[in-house]
Amino acid sequence: MDPGVTEEERRTIAEMMAKGTFASIMLSAKDLDGLFETLQANDVEVMQEPTEQPWGTRDGAVRDPAGNTVRIQQQA
Repeated sequence: MDPGVTEEERRTIAEMMAKGTFASIMLSAKDLDGLFETLQANDVEVMQEPTEQPWGTRDGAVRDPAGNTVRIQQQA
């Protein structure tokens, strides 16, 4: 049992994990636009097109088949 985590919070986390909405991963690509073109051509669900972020990174996001967020940033 985790200290500080209520039974309700534990159930919520377990439900989110089962739906694939609890976790995310960050990857990088040399050609972000080319990668997103390939992903879209293969019917991958795009959550965010490649975008310049205010903090200087260019990134986008897709959803994997389990519903998890996969963020991909342009490799420097």
